[in-house]
Amino acid sequence: MQRTMKILIAGMSLVAAGTVLAADAASATAPQNVILIGWDGCHRDHVTALLKEDKLPNLKKLIAEGSLVNIDVTSGATDTKAGWTQILTGYKPEVTGVYNNSRYQDAPAGLSVFERLKAHFGADKFAAVAVIGKKAHCGEINPPTKKPLDPPAEGSAAPAGNKAGGKKAAAKAAAQGKVVEENGQKFLVFGGSPYFTMHKSCDEWIFGLTQDAKVGDKAIELLDKHQNKPFFFFVHFAEVDHSGHQCGEPSQEYNDAIISGDTQLGRLVEKLKALNLYDKTKLYVTADHGFNVGAKGHGYAPYVFLATNDKRVMRDGTRADIAPTVLDRFGLDLAKFAPPLDGESLLKPATRPVAKAPPAKPGGKGGKLK
Repeated sequence: MQRTMKILIAGMSLVAAGTVLAADAASATAPQNVILIGWDGCHRDHVTALLKEDKLPNLKKLIAEGSLVNIDVTSGATDTKAGWTQILTGYKPEVTGVYNNSRYQDAPAGLSVFERLKAHFGADKFAAVAVIGKKAHCGEINPPTKKPLDPPAEGSAAPAGNKAGGKKAAAKAAAQGKVVEENGQKFLVFGGSPYFTMHKSCDEWIFGLTQDAKVGDKAIELLDKHQNKPFFFFVHFAEVDHSGHQCGEPSQEYNDAIISGDTQLGRLVEKLKALNLYDKTKLYVTADHGFNVGAKGHGYAPYVFLATNDKRVMRDGTRADIAPTVLDRFGLDLAKFAPPLDGESLLKPATRPVAKAPPAKPGGKGGKLK
């Protein structure tokens, strides 16, 4: 009897030891923190070329520890509002209501990475931070509004003017919202910025910094502030997109802006190492859209990338796959989300064919994105 008990106890001890080892292994692979870094408007061909020329040393080191995969935009416009909304939620425009820079609304509550992580870990136990370079299209937090639309006074004539003036007035009115009629009363309804609700779940939400160095400075300052909690940072750099619009995709200024982003990546890595947090942090560098080749716009620019120190990233994907990847890395059960995510985690094999963007045509036009 005693011998049987000893065998039983020994067996239980082995099981317990195995459980502890498994738990230790799981904790070793699960990051405490994630930083999602945005290089707004960065075309992946430029990243590939600059890596070959050894002009992106910090990105190169990151990739050596993890991987570099292709990301295609296959739904929503190749612009900033559609791009970052999809990246921060994992949903197509049909779910978020954010189709492009002109057709958008406040993304529905609960869908963003910020909100999901706060709900999972606890609002007081987890830090969510956004540091954003742009003043518009990414970061602005205008609330939804609805106000009565006053019709012209009875008998008044429309002001004289040319057709161009009328078009400008119509465009301005469209930007402010749409006219709806309820019980005979007309209202001007504005759906709000895509980020209005999601920003409320963040401990810090800072936008409009414009310059990459200022974004880097603020992100480093906030890493100091929030180092004692697990965290998710969204750090957005705007100079690549700005340089593309000002000087064009083939310009030296465009390449220099990508190199600027690499410099700031290096600063963030060094700060994490100084805080002894680098080994607990996964970094993902990506873009919302690319740029039309030889042009100053991105009407159809679906070719971007994901560079990371995360060895578990195993495959190419779409823009909608980035949010699921971040959430999966933190251990959230993606199958429980409602509505179901449109994207899939890049840490696992795809369960359906991975969509590819149709080839671009001269002038930046391409196939229709759904």
